Amino acid sequence: MRPKTPSESRTIMTDLVLPSETNPLNNLFGGELLARMDRAASISARRHSRRITVTASVNHVAFNHAVPLGSVVTVEAAVSRAFKTSMEIFIDVWIEDRFTGDRTKANEAIYTFVAVDDTGKPTEVPPLAPETDLEKERYAAALRRKQLSLVLAGKLPPSEATELKALFLD
Repeated sequence: MRPKTPSESRTIMTDLVLPSETNPLNNLFGGELLARMDRAASISARRHSRRITVTASVNHVAFNHAVPLGSVVTVEAAVSRAFKTSMEIFIDVWIEDRFTGDRTKANEAIYTFVAVDDTGKPTEVPPLAPETDLEKERYAAALRRKQLSLVLAGKLPPSEATELKALFLD
């Protein structure tokens, strides 16, 4: 399989925050934002793998800034690392100042998707070839995150978590 770049999977979704999507403080419901992020990540995973993809886990979500009613919200998702059948998707959420047009990073998340065939069986995905410094940083960190997750789940002995051990041996 030909390695793909993160830009080949990049998904950008822009939408407006409507009153029915807000909490009593007139900010976007967290669950609504999670759904938007899941949709963008799903498209990115599908673009990378050209397969049906399913959400395997939500590994990290940071709600750093409230997203007020009427905000223009942009969700940007791209594959940060491809493993055998799974892909880590890094998601950045931006809000746009309605008067100046300036964008501020409001939130971020990391999801894991698995590519499956028509019967639901996991299937291999193409490798990823990061290009920019940010893509390379996210690519390297993805392996550490995966190893940490496997160690915590009891699926990888800590002694085999080479990337994690390297953090502490320098």
